[in-house]
Amino acid sequence: MPNRPSLDLSASAEATSARPYRASVVVPTLNEEKTLEALLRPLREHAEVLGLELVVSDGGSTDSTLAIALALADRVVVHDGPSRQTIAAGRNAGAAQAASPSVLLFFNADVTLPDRLGAFVDDLIHAATEEGAATCRVLVDPRYATWMERVVLETANGIYWLTNRLRIVGMGRGEVHAVRRDLFVAAGGYRDHLAAGEDFDLFKRLLRRPGARIAFLWQWTVHEDPRRYRQRGLLRTMLDWSLNAVWVAARDESRSTEWEAVR
Repeated sequence: MPNRPSLDLSASAEATSARPYRASVVVPTLNEEKTLEALLRPLREHAEVLGLELVVSDGGSTDSTLAIALALADRVVVHDGPSRQTIAAGRNAGAAQAASPSVLLFFNADVTLPDRLGAFVDDLIHAATEEGAATCRVLVDPRYATWMERVVLETANGIYWLTNRLRIVGMGRGEVHAVRRDLFVAAGGYRDHLAAGEDFDLFKRLLRRPGARIAFLWQWTVHEDPRRYRQRGLLRTMLDWSLNAVWVAARDESRSTEWEAVR
């Protein structure tokens, strides 16, 4: 099992003395040259006004991902270990180097954020600060979505909203979520040995923290790249997610030993 980067806040707190960030955006990447700039560019343009630090945590890309990250991010963390890094370990590595002592915003590299970016980020930061963590709806852009993707993903969003609302179990998609940093550290961050289901596992453990809740911002939608659905099939992908979630809940291990990259 790979070693987890330190989540000690002391080093990061010193970095904020020169420029206090409201939140650090952590983006894990692996060969995301087709999608990364579309995510980072609007964040870069609004970062100063919104008080954001942009951190890219790269798992060893061999395309132009690193060049894009170096041009647009404040910090770039590169995995150089002998084995392939999980997305959980990548997020932990980025979080360990993030400067904001307050809130961590985790975005996957292939998502498209809402046009009203400032209001969206403000709502995420506020909800995470007040409740402990926050997430929102994830859909495929309606211009390209199939009818089945619309039905299945909106149903999943409804399930996530309900389970979080009732505190049955913390649930949400890893594509976008915000976590108060002290709570993230107290929970131990992600379990970086998990090849899949790491987002479900984190939400589950966050809800165990005293007073923590997970806000589901139904009014906001993030659009994801449908590449996995198109290559592997929507129902097969959803089944894989569900089985990994069950495995994580029951065994603290993911069913998948490696989550296949689709590019």
